[in-house]
Amino acid sequence: MKILVTGGAGYIGSTTCTALINSGHEPIILDSLATGNIDFLKDRTHYIGDIANEKLVSEIIEKHEIETCIHFAARIQVEESMQKPFLYYNENVVKSINFFETIKNNGIKNVIFSSSASVYNSKDSFKVDEYSPLKPISPYAKTKMIMELALEDFTNSDFKAITLRYFNPIGACVNGFSGPYAAEPSHLLGKLVNAAVSNKTFEIYGTNWGTIDGTAIRDYIHVQDLANAHILACEKFKEIENNYEVINVGTGTGVTVKEFVNSFIKVNGDIKIKEAPRRAGDAIGAYADCTKAEKLLGFKTVYTIEQGIRDALKWHSTSVSKIKSKTNL
Repeated sequence: MKILVTGGAGYIGSTTCTALINSGHEPIILDSLATGNIDFLKDRTHYIGDIANEKLVSEIIEKHEIETCIHFAARIQVEESMQKPFLYYNENVVKSINFFETIKNNGIKNVIFSSSASVYNSKDSFKVDEYSPLKPISPYAKTKMIMELALEDFTNSDFKAITLRYFNPIGACVNGFSGPYAAEPSHLLGKLVNAAVSNKTFEIYGTNWGTIDGTAIRDYIHVQDLANAHILACEKFKEIENNYEVINVGTGTGVTVKEFVNSFIKVNGDIKIKEAPRRAGDAIGAYADCTKAEKLLGFKTVYTIEQGIRDALKWHSTSVSKIKSKTNL
């Protein structure tokens, strides 16, 4: 199966492209490299350009006879979105709407959309299913919710979409091809790795949340498991009856920041830690009810948090010095 992958030069996108290849599929990558990494395009069919370039997108679809698209391309930094909301609404909403219209007009019938668990309102219960209340806080999360609603409206008899709500990806591609590449990562594990290798102090932001130890709670899923969920979604499309489905992709287990830090210390050894106030846009968090993913996709996670930590440390030690990075995706 030929699959158009936007944002295929990013962290999750590149890992998914590797999984597609290993499963006998052919990813056709479109990435502007505004945040993606050119090294992740090596030996892969790719085009460097913007998703809003209607002419380019149409030419790619016609040349490769594509019927399915995985749409990763987006800005994803919560803190940046608080500072630059216009950028996020333009990149994540305006361009995505134009892109979906273009691919539909060119015969692509199936779309898998990269969304986020940050759309949930987790005040009442940390465990959320696809029908739990939504209340995105940051502009980033709001753009994801807006695109979910738009996609639902776009679907009809000849256009289907699956929204995958990601929880918190960790680790690196298990074959070592790609991994996180930000010089200053925004995610928890990246910050821990940086603190460990540079002997800096790791800061825990917010210790007065209503959790067992006062720190925020998340569902940390190995990026390889997350990539495999996309393979299943591509292969199960025809079996799914509804034209639009939302599916959580996580482990089904909630882990606080302090619990995650303890797991990191067990794998890597002690690091310096200090507590700090919450940041703008921070949320208490949630973890996934994965019943729907198992039922519709046959999805189950394979990798542990400890494996994700080991893979991230291995990736950093063997590869990160070779990567010419702009930012993380």
